[in-house]
Amino acid sequence: MTDFPRWKYALVVIVLLFGLVYALPNIFPPQNAVQISANRGATVDAALKAKVEGVLQQNKTPVSSVEIDAAGTRLLARFPDADSQSKAGDALRQSLGEQYTVALNLASTVPGWLRSINANSMPLGLDLQGGVRFLMEVDQNAVVDTQETRYAEDIRSLLRDKNIPYDSVNRNPRGQGVGVILRSDADRQAAATLLSTEYTDLQVGDGPTTGDRFVLNATVKPAKLRELAQSTIRQNVSTLRNRVNALGVSEPIIQQQGESQIIVELAGVQDTAEAKKLIGATATLQYRAGLYSPQQAVDAARSGSVPPDAKLYYGRDGRPYLLSKKIIATGDELINANSGRDQQNGTPNVDVQLNSSGARKMAEFTNANVGKPMAVLYITRVNEVKIIDGKEVKVPKTTEEVINYANISSPFSSKFQTNGLPSDSEARDLALLLRGGSLAAPVDIVAESVIGPSLGADNIKKGFNAVMIGLGLVLLAAAIYYKLFGLVADIALFLNLVLLVAVMSLIGVTLTMPGIAGIVLTLGMAIDANVLICERIREELRNGSSPLAAIRTGYDKAWATILDANVTHLLAALGLMTMGSGPIKGFGVTLFIGILTSMFTSVTVTHAITALIHGGRKLKTLSV
Repeated sequence: MTDFPRWKYALVVIVLLFGLVYALPNIFPPQNAVQISANRGATVDAALKAKVEGVLQQNKTPVSSVEIDAAGTRLLARFPDADSQSKAGDALRQSLGEQYTVALNLASTVPGWLRSINANSMPLGLDLQGGVRFLMEVDQNAVVDTQETRYAEDIRSLLRDKNIPYDSVNRNPRGQGVGVILRSDADRQAAATLLSTEYTDLQVGDGPTTGDRFVLNATVKPAKLRELAQSTIRQNVSTLRNRVNALGVSEPIIQQQGESQIIVELAGVQDTAEAKKLIGATATLQYRAGLYSPQQAVDAARSGSVPPDAKLYYGRDGRPYLLSKKIIATGDELINANSGRDQQNGTPNVDVQLNSSGARKMAEFTNANVGKPMAVLYITRVNEVKIIDGKEVKVPKTTEEVINYANISSPFSSKFQTNGLPSDSEARDLALLLRGGSLAAPVDIVAESVIGPSLGADNIKKGFNAVMIGLGLVLLAAAIYYKLFGLVADIALFLNLVLLVAVMSLIGVTLTMPGIAGIVLTLGMAIDANVLICERIREELRNGSSPLAAIRTGYDKAWATILDANVTHLLAALGLMTMGSGPIKGFGVTLFIGILTSMFTSVTVTHAITALIHGGRKLKTLSV
C-alpha cells in the first residue's frame, strides 16, 4: 500500500504513544488520606510533621506515609484503609486544634514521573467518588440592609461636609431607602440637588412635610439593586471557590443557580462537617480606630470595665485591644489587596485599595489621626448545628479577631499599606483574606445531600461494566461481520478509548456517570465510520476493482460521508457543552472529545494498519 505516506505513520505512532502515556495514570487508584492545611499564623513544617507522626503513633493508627507538599503549604498523611483514615482524622483534629484545618480526602497515587509531565488521572465526579452537595441561599435582605446603611452614613457625612443643616438621617423600613429630616424647604432642595449629583444610583424625592420637619427620601434605584444582587452572587461564588481550595478538592463545582442560590459540589470530600464549617462561614472586615494604651486594654480585659466609647477585642495571640465603636470602613469597600515588601526597609506588607466611598472615609480619618493606631478586625459567623429537644437547630456563632494593629504613619485614602507583618507567608495570608476572604452577604445552607464512597464505588463498577460490555459487543459484531477488516476496526476502537481517556485526563475533565454514558455512546458511534469504509470497499470489489484499488477508493470516497455525519454530531455536542450545565455539559464534553478521537482512529489509524497488512502484497481478494 504505497499511497500511505511515512509522515502519517509517524503521526499515528506519536499520537498513540501520547494516548498510552496520558491514559496510564487512570490505572492508579486514589488512596485514603488526611490533609492538613495551616490557618492564619500557623505553619506547615518539619515540626508539624513530627507532631502528626507522634499523634498517629500514640493512637496506634497505621499510616502509609506522611509528607509535606512541594509548596510547603499542606501536609498529607496516607492510610491503607478508610477506618484508619477516619480514626486519624478525629485524633489529629483534636490534637491540632483551631490552628489547622484537618480534612479527609483522597490522595493521588500516580507516580512522580507521570505527574512531572502533567499526566494525571481523571478527577471523578460526585456520583463516582462520593462527596457532598450543598444548595446555598444568599441573604438578599442583607444586601439591601448593607447598601442602605452605607448610604445613610455617606449622606450624613456629605451633608455635614457641605454645611447643610439637618435633624436626622436614618434608614426607612427595609427597601424604602433613607429618610433625611431637614429644617427648611430651602435646605431640603439643596440636599436633594446635592444627593442627585453625588449619588446617581439614588432616586431622590420629597417626603411629607409636617410643621418644621421637611422630609427627603432617597431610595436605591431598582436597576442598582439588581446589579448589587448579581455582584453579590458573583463575589460569593469567588469567595467560596477560594475557601474550597483549602480543602484540596479536585474540580469542585461552584456555580450560581437562579437569582439567589449557589450550588457547591465537593467530590471526594468525606468530612462533611469540616466542609460545611468552611464554606458556610460568613466573614466581614472592619477598620476601626485604636483607643487607649496597651496597658489600659490589659486592665480593661482583667477588670471587665470597658470605657463607654470603646469595645474590647482580642488578637490571634490573645492580646486585648480597645477599639472605637465607630467603623471607619468595611471589607466590602475593598477593591484589591496584594502582598509584597516595603521598599524602604524591606519588611513584608500588604497593599490595599478601597473604592471611592471607603477612600473618602479613610482619608477623613487618617488626616485627623496621624501617629495614632488603627486596627483591622476580622469577623466570622458560622451556623453551628446543635441538637435541642431532639431536633437539629442552627445556632449562629460569631468570632471577632484583630488581625492587624498598627500606627498611621501618614494620611492616605484609597491606597495604603499594612506594615509590620512578621513574615511573607503572613502577608500573603492577610492579602488573600482581604481580597477574597469576605462574603459579600451571608449564605445559608438550605439543602444538603451526601453520597458515600461505597455508592460511588458501586457506580464506578457499574460504569466500568457498561463500557466493557458495550465495547465487547461492538468488537464481537465487527469481527464476525467484517472479518480481518473488522479486527482492524476493533483495534482502532480500543485505541479510540485510550485516546479519549488520555485527552480527558490531560485537560482535566471530571468523569461522571453522564460522562460514562457519553463514552459508551462514542464507542457505538465510532464503529459507524468503519462500517462506511468497509461497505464502500465491498462495493468497489463488486464493481470489479482490484483489492488495493478498492481499499484506496473506499477510504477516499467514505471520508466525505464520515466527515458530514461527524460534523452534525459535533454541532450537537457543542450545543450541549455551551448551553448545558452540570451533567448535561459533562455528557457533551465527553461526546465532543470522543467524536474527534474516533474520526482519527476510524480513518487514519485503520488506514495505517491496513496499509501495513496489505502493502507490497499481490492480493486476489480481501477479508471484508
